[in-house]
Amino acid sequence: MEIIFSIEEIGEVAKKIIAENPKKVILFHGNMGAGKTTLIKALAKELGVKDATSSPTFSLVNEYKTFDNQLIYHFDVYRLKSESEALDFGIDDYLYSGNWCFIEWPEKIQNLLPDTFSELFISQTIENKRKVTLV
Repeated sequence: MEIIFSIEEIGEVAKKIIAENPKKVILFHGNMGAGKTTLIKALAKELGVKDATSSPTFSLVNEYKTFDNQLIYHFDVYRLKSESEALDFGIDDYLYSGNWCFIEWPEKIQNLLPDTFSELFISQTIENKRKVTLV
């Protein structure tokens, strides 16, 4: 699936992504400022998160709860120096929990990822739009 969209359309894009029935672990690829966190916020909202969402840049992981008590984990592992740091905070417990896991900068933990996941690539295009590809 590939979509080109403006920021005003991000809620509709989140609906389309969820409708594609992706794996519960989704790896988000894109340059700094491409819109990974903004898209994750829209996905969390689409899945039923009512509370405010934010980037876990300094906490590494944020936990959100949906209206029906499902858990969503949002990771930003950009600051990790090694995969052992991810193991130290128990990332494997999160990844194999069966809950939604949205991971920014997954290349930092390549060897720790489960066997099945979906990948989402996001980039900026001309005219201040974004292109998202879900595989």
